[in-house]
Amino acid sequence: MIGLLRGTLALRDSDEVIVEAAGVGYRVTVSPDTSAAMGELGRDVVLHIHHHIRDGAQALYGFEAPDERRVFEGLISAHGVGPAMGMAILSIYGPSELAGILAADDIDALCAVPGVGRKTAARLLVELKSRLDIGDVASAVASGRPPGPAPADPRSVVRQALGELGYSAEEVRGAVAALPADGDSGALLKEALRHLASGS
Repeated sequence: MIGLLRGTLALRDSDEVIVEAAGVGYRVTVSPDTSAAMGELGRDVVLHIHHHIRDGAQALYGFEAPDERRVFEGLISAHGVGPAMGMAILSIYGPSELAGILAADDIDALCAVPGVGRKTAARLLVELKSRLDIGDVASAVASGRPPGPAPADPRSVVRQALGELGYSAEEVRGAVAALPADGDSGALLKEALRHLASGS
């Protein structure tokens, strides 16, 4: 069972990469954010791996940090959530954002994930609260205490702003995926709007 992969970034596609280690190229499914964070081809990279084995088929799912892998494994343990939906959720929301969604019972936020309708979102809110332990916010939900404010992630601010401007979930996902991980939310929003205006 593969749990960690260290090697050279050999190839990159829209939702997967090939990492070469000891002469073997490992095909790994990743989120757009993880793919972007890996940098240029030829770089040495490290991925935390979920090795998925089912019905004789095997697939590798890669994450920047152990907590992302842990949340992914919690997601796919929920009824009706397979690896594809788990990756779709984590492609839009990081662990801290997902904790905030659970704390706020934010069905609309989960409905922004392709393939998640309102009934599925309502069921996921109930199941994920019992399956995921993602920091102080999730603990606050379980104990009934009001959660403290989570630090604002600039890309989360941009994502919310674009949604309020009427862009579709697909457009928002593509624009946010093209942004750097850090920066001023106002500058990132302008960059995202330029990306959307260019149609790239």
